[in-house]
Amino acid sequence: MDQSIWGMTVEWILTPERLSGAMALVAAYAGLCWGITAKVRKQRKAEDAESSTSQGNAAAPAVLVVYGSQTGQAEALARATAQMLVDGGLQVRLLPVEKLTEDLLLQHAHSLWMLSTTGEGDAPDHALGFVQTLLSARPQLPQHRALVLALGDREYQQFCAFGVEVHEWLQGSGASSELVCVDNMNAESLQTWQAQVGQIRQSLLGESAAQEPAPADWLQTPVSRPFVLSQRRLLNPESQGGALYQLDWVPQVAGELPSWESGDLVSLCVPADPERARDYSIASVMADGSLQLLVRQSTRADGSPGLASDWLCRGMAVGDALALTVRAHSGFRLGDNAERPLMLIGNGSGLAGLLSHIKARVEQGRSDQWLLFGERSPQHDALCAEQLASWVQGGQLERLDQAWSRNGKDSRYVQDLLRSHAEEVRNWVEQGAAIYVCGSLNGMGQGVHLTLQAILGEAKVDELLGSGRYRRDVY
Repeated sequence: MDQSIWGMTVEWILTPERLSGAMALVAAYAGLCWGITAKVRKQRKAEDAESSTSQGNAAAPAVLVVYGSQTGQAEALARATAQMLVDGGLQVRLLPVEKLTEDLLLQHAHSLWMLSTTGEGDAPDHALGFVQTLLSARPQLPQHRALVLALGDREYQQFCAFGVEVHEWLQGSGASSELVCVDNMNAESLQTWQAQVGQIRQSLLGESAAQEPAPADWLQTPVSRPFVLSQRRLLNPESQGGALYQLDWVPQVAGELPSWESGDLVSLCVPADPERARDYSIASVMADGSLQLLVRQSTRADGSPGLASDWLCRGMAVGDALALTVRAHSGFRLGDNAERPLMLIGNGSGLAGLLSHIKARVEQGRSDQWLLFGERSPQHDALCAEQLASWVQGGQLERLDQAWSRNGKDSRYVQDLLRSHAEEVRNWVEQGAAIYVCGSLNGMGQGVHLTLQAILGEAKVDELLGSGRYRRDVY
């Protein structure tokens, strides 16, 4: 290049105005990163303080409230329970099960446990440390009284298995333990739980409890709002698999869009089954202006359509209203992974939870995310292809790898993608990446977990689970 041209080019680039603008941009980005980091540290500090100190009247009897939660329901119940006890005059120590120690258990004469079961009888991911250490021990608890609320779903063979296991462990340690199993937040079972907790409160407070009775219904049920189905769009026309739709919902009353974070859920009941709520991952962020869900039209083993999915995909009309409940899903939120590179792994409608994280990260100006996603065929099942391609081309999605299970000789699954990129997977994890998996439990979820163990080693996968760097929303 001609020296005069080179000099002009450098001079043009390095003008004071441009240098000032660049410095301002760097400063703004640094400020953004600092703000996010400060928020994460504040949240973690608050959580640590909560688990290390007691709430309520320090002179009153103390109750230990422990939760193990995969989708946030058990945690919400634990917080409502702790608040009722504190308001009722008791001292409460609230903590997630992985932070429980034998000393803490021995220091308390009463404990309340809210424990969910995930998959086929598994403990929540964050409870792994408790399962591997304390649950394998046998503390002596002859004077201890416990009440276990086991949350589950009777559609799974191992119903409430984790809660049952902890209940039996407490009994085996000499504690007096009672068990309440709840199927899909069944109201009658929850009322039984409330009554038993009330009895414990009464026995601890004695005569003073009669002066201030507990509220009749102190469980904090999330608020439902009527939403209108504004759009339903088929994402996989002519697919050989079940039809998969994107459903866009807007508040029936303008201006009442609830707040949520990427990774959160929507719970809803359909007219054909009003007693059983279904959870769906939110695919949008608040900046989208609507709640977006990805719903696959499912078919039962006998060939009949699924009650909820058939209503959502074909039964209700665009413009109809339905009550939706936004639920915090702390176990799948970004949390303290907001500053980490992300590996996002999933299949089918599980793309919803991954999309929300990508959108949130794009808003934050981050691009260090790698999506590994599987579906049936590239011809008919390339979900959200234009959006994904736009992110890749714009540098907002660092990597996109897709697996097609019905693609002739090139057929493969998500776990095959991981296996073929094993070295890159190890590099991302070594550089601090967090792993988020969303989609079907059988097949994809189990296959991905086993493949990660083969690539990283079981000890490393357990470490990632325990630290929250490996999070799953599988169903």
